[in-house]
Amino acid sequence: MKKAVLSVILMLVFIPSWAQSKKALKAENEALKKELSEARARLDSLLSSLQAVEAEGMEEAEEAAGAPEFSAELSDSLMDVWYRQRLSPDFRGNGELDMDAVHFSTNVPDEELMRRLSAMNAYITIPFNETVKNYMILYSEKMPRHMSDMMGRSLYYFPIFEEILAKYGLPLELKYMAIIESNLNPVAESRAGAMGIWQFMYRTGKLYGLKINSFMDERLDVEKSADAAARYLRDAYNVFGDWNLAISSYNCGSGNVNKAIKRAGGKMDFWSIYPYLPRETRGYVPAFIGAMYAFHYAREYGLQPSDVGMPAKVDTFEIRRNLHFKQINEVVGVPMETVKLLNPQYTHDIIPGNSGTCILNLPYSWTGPFLAADQDSLYLHRAGELLNAQVLKNIEESGGETRIAYKVKSGDYLGRIAQRNHCTVAQLKKWNHLRSDKLRVGQILYIYRR
Repeated sequence: MKKAVLSVILMLVFIPSWAQSKKALKAENEALKKELSEARARLDSLLSSLQAVEAEGMEEAEEAAGAPEFSAELSDSLMDVWYRQRLSPDFRGNGELDMDAVHFSTNVPDEELMRRLSAMNAYITIPFNETVKNYMILYSEKMPRHMSDMMGRSLYYFPIFEEILAKYGLPLELKYMAIIESNLNPVAESRAGAMGIWQFMYRTGKLYGLKINSFMDERLDVEKSADAAARYLRDAYNVFGDWNLAISSYNCGSGNVNKAIKRAGGKMDFWSIYPYLPRETRGYVPAFIGAMYAFHYAREYGLQPSDVGMPAKVDTFEIRRNLHFKQINEVVGVPMETVKLLNPQYTHDIIPGNSGTCILNLPYSWTGPFLAADQDSLYLHRAGELLNAQVLKNIEESGGETRIAYKVKSGDYLGRIAQRNHCTVAQLKKWNHLRSDKLRVGQILYIYRR
């Protein structure tokens, strides 16, 4: 009986305490939920602010890099040159091919084209519409000879690009951008002064660590320029969170993409901002998809890679002394054109090994003869003629100048343009054969930069 009474007493004592404890825990739980919700809101706000700062930072970096205001005349890519010079005469016309006005037809039904795009399982979103369809037909059916040439070059260049993109964890499909940029030409040059297979402007290349001096221009180095392009695209994706927008920014700069996003009411997908992008950039992503499609279904269209003379395997050698291409040619026997083809970054046929370790690329078939050559004989061969002090001085004094095109804007005058481009008014007038200081809006001025 005493035990029963004791149990009742204990229950009367602890039940209110337990109930009160449960109520307190519930209140504490609600408070924690509220704090967590507020913390998430603050985090979202911070992430949004960070994205804006990163976007602004990219715009400032591009501006500091001397990227010109976008126009068809000053575009980094070679799309307009590609269309005017490389399409068959039936599609050349008298000027640039206007893909907005030309509509190609094909015997392949839309349903099959859509099925093929879906079957590609691309990491990057590739929707199907009339614009994309037009570029799919262009690359797969309208220029078979040039597609075959590009496929031949891709056998050499694409493995290099894929290795670099994989290193940064980027979609391998990005390799097709080099087709739109340069036609897979490592020495391509745009009217704006963009250089190489990935079409870097001078200061943007320097910003991403590419060496550009009197003896070398690493924008023309296939591997190093691809590495710089991968880092640019990684940075752009971190800002925009969408690969199609990142690809677009590569063509026209993040500033133009941000302007298009604002005009589209803040929408962050390519087709929403499509009408607000520069005209050439509107075609850039569809062209990218068209090239990717044509490569993927080359067999269905009877496209075969041409033999473009690229070696199947290449060896690399570290060079730590000045070495001229003619020394390699005359002592080892490697054809001069082969050395130039694989080492376009050395702009005067001289590998400046004295200033630091440089890389020499040679076909694998020439590895043995190069290693077997007596090193003293190689480096001393005609050195007094090919590598004498006067020759090197003349090259250094040339400064490795690069020409860029500048489009005159409202409010511009020669003094302001000269100040921005670190030159003098006299130089501007000399370079452009100007007799007076008068300028007109839209006028193109050529500027030479080191």
